[in-house]
Amino acid sequence: MLTIIGTVPLKGMPLTLGSCKFSNGKLKVDDLELPLINGTSVMIAAAVTTSGSLGIKTPQAILAGDTGSGDGSNLIYRFLRDQKCSLHASSNQEIFALHYIKPNILYIKEAVKRLKRKPNAILVADAGAMYVAKAAGIAKEFDLFTPDLGEMAFLADPEAVHPAYVRNYLFENANDVDSLIKQAYEYSNASNFLLVKGAIDYVVDRATVVAKVVEPSVAALEPIGGTGDSLSGIVSSLIDSGLDIKHAAIIAAKTNRLMGKYSNPNPSTKVWEMLSNIPKALQEAKTVSTLG
Repeated sequence: MLTIIGTVPLKGMPLTLGSCKFSNGKLKVDDLELPLINGTSVMIAAAVTTSGSLGIKTPQAILAGDTGSGDGSNLIYRFLRDQKCSLHASSNQEIFALHYIKPNILYIKEAVKRLKRKPNAILVADAGAMYVAKAAGIAKEFDLFTPDLGEMAFLADPEAVHPAYVRNYLFENANDVDSLIKQAYEYSNASNFLLVKGAIDYVVDRATVVAKVVEPSVAALEPIGGTGDSLSGIVSSLIDSGLDIKHAAIIAAKTNRLMGKYSNPNPSTKVWEMLSNIPKALQEAKTVSTLG
């Protein structure tokens, strides 16, 4: 069972726990309709679409509104910390995919400790969840990070507390992805697996690059925000389907690229307008991966 955890930029939105629905351009968690905004919302919508295509159970979400104050993030942290039992009592495998959440080092340590109590829990992190995991020194507790190149430079910098504060020499060498990967693992700032998003997508298993995905190359995707969020949602659902993390990451990278290709996007295209092409893209990506 997949649970997506994160905040959405809605002031006053309470802690919300429920199953996710996405159809006809509308996203709901429980009975609450959410705006389709890049970030956690797009990740959920992509995960729901992927899960439907795979024929597996729809993911659930734990959300709260947070416009920067940290109030909503702290509600989520406390909820996770105070769980007295498994969130998925009947599930053999639990995948927890964390997205935007304001850093709180003490709270994230407590929350992750609670989530990891079940031996088969799998932790995925994107965006703010990666930042706080690194800051708290618990990156190795996570199974998969999904950084872009800027975030990869942040993970490689042992002194940076946020991607905005990465030292210049690392930004200047951001295209040397292999070196950034090596340095991130050297300082224990990387999860067991990485899916590094960029012109080339890198799949990394404990510091070893095991795959590079370069095709199809869709230049029109570059100015469109949110494709990293869709990728995180796709890979989380693929892991939930039972795929091992390495193969899930490879297929997700191919699927996200094919989704873009089939959408024939332009700079005004919104990422959620492309999600309907996930089923077709996923089928092709799985076929290519099997043949390869």
